[in-house]
Amino acid sequence: MIVGLDVGGTHADVVLLGNAGVMNEVKVPTDPDDLFQTVLSALDQITADIDPHRIERMVMSTTLTTNAIIQRKLPAVGMIVAGGPGINPELYRTNEHYACIGGSIDHRGREVKPIEAAEVAAVREKFKAAGIRNVGVVTKFSTRNPAQELAIARHLEGAFDKIFLGHRISGNLSFPRRIVTTHLNAAVYPIHRQFFKAVQKTLLQKGWEVPIRILKADGGNTSFEASIDYPAQTIFSGPAASVMGSIAFGPENGEALVMDIGGTTTDMAVLINQVPLLDPLGVELGGHKTLIRALKTHSIGIGGDSAVRFEDGRLQVGPHRDGPALAHGGPTPTPTDALVIMGKTHRGDRDRAVQGFGTLAAAMGVSVESAAAEVFEHTCRLILAEADDMIARINRQPVYTVHEMQAGDKVAPTTILVLGGPAPLFAEKLESLSSCKVGVVPRWAVANAIGAALARTTCEVVLYADTEQQVAFAPEEDFQQTVERSFERQDARRMALDLLEGKAIERGANAEHLEMEITEDLEFNMVRGFATTGKNVRIRAQVKPGLIHDYDPVAGRLM
Repeated sequence: MIVGLDVGGTHADVVLLGNAGVMNEVKVPTDPDDLFQTVLSALDQITADIDPHRIERMVMSTTLTTNAIIQRKLPAVGMIVAGGPGINPELYRTNEHYACIGGSIDHRGREVKPIEAAEVAAVREKFKAAGIRNVGVVTKFSTRNPAQELAIARHLEGAFDKIFLGHRISGNLSFPRRIVTTHLNAAVYPIHRQFFKAVQKTLLQKGWEVPIRILKADGGNTSFEASIDYPAQTIFSGPAASVMGSIAFGPENGEALVMDIGGTTTDMAVLINQVPLLDPLGVELGGHKTLIRALKTHSIGIGGDSAVRFEDGRLQVGPHRDGPALAHGGPTPTPTDALVIMGKTHRGDRDRAVQGFGTLAAAMGVSVESAAAEVFEHTCRLILAEADDMIARINRQPVYTVHEMQAGDKVAPTTILVLGGPAPLFAEKLESLSSCKVGVVPRWAVANAIGAALARTTCEVVLYADTEQQVAFAPEEDFQQTVERSFERQDARRMALDLLEGKAIERGANAEHLEMEITEDLEFNMVRGFATTGKNVRIRAQVKPGLIHDYDPVAGRLM
């Protein structure tokens, strides 16, 4: 059996999957001030009367790190950055405690200027005096030679709880993005670690020995233990769960728009031939571009419980949520109340919804019933308009799926897949307002939790080889090996796949069903004095994101 858990802004959804399919499903209200208790409540309910030894694994997606970043509730961290000649790294400042120091490595990985120990020591003492507990260290071209990052870390050792090194966080060459990504990992680390320790302690108290996986932003999962060193990978794991819960139901040959309509937000994504789109370089957060590999998703502050008001002669829906719908004891009108008034759902107190809609209807100059119909249609039109904007943005740049770049035609979905609690209530109206065929994902209320449960363990490896310097290295894997000058591209491919296989198995992948692929394969000749002196090779390999091998999406059960 597998447990899948998705913690959203309004509800935490949890499912128990077995050979017969979904054996149990539970929704519990999310307490944004105590997400841990929310998780515990969900797990207690889903595993009632179940022998925990029968549970093979638990896969969780969480909004914990995402919410901390969006709400700017991050603890103070320190950043030490060395750029060398060129653009001043001060331009990439991420936070208050940000120190630029001397020292540099060139693009071939050769040291140009050494690190000054006294300068690092001064920064160390300054950070300690400010109460800093975690530090990120990034030097330019550390992906070609991490020696200076490692040297800085040695000078900091013992003074801080954890030190994040840029070359371990990402093997990509983008210096500004690596700074931001390292900072985010250091900043969300204490939040994620606290969550990890609390879940671990509770499971031990229950006597459970269940492997725990965390869903990542790219739609794959990783072991809970591995996530401690890369906590920022859990950003946007909630929208990723929605995508993974939908991919089996998209057209095999065609494009589909996925909409997860929740109480607080609507999350959107695009599938091409049942394969999700990817942000190839990394997601953007708060105006900062990162190297966090993620599915291309878009979240808007419009959901079933979004606050509705009439201001300056216009209806406004969202982006905030004041609480549950009026019909469920909340303080303000919502689209859910409109559905209750329209008779689309009989859950909740209709009289309370009608009473609460009275002021809104009076401001609009229509009956309560007409106001409800206008609110619902306006909500659907807003969602579709945001979807159109997302498609337009996608089509303004090269389109990548999680497997490859898509050349040629623009993305033009003909199908919309909706999931989330109110999905069936929205489907008919969305179809009437759109040129797309609209379908409801099976088990729509908990499809995101099913998606989390069924996601494969994924990871990637970036390998560089410089035959002139006779070295091959994978920065994120702390791997370096001497190679012959005759080292070829195909040798680099084999080396990268070997590294990937070991990494994937260590993180919990099924060794018998490991689908690996090369996603980047580049080779450049190095020329000096009109003669080729060596080759520079770059290989990127990944475990294909997708559903685990032993799940039948048609039958909806584990095989």
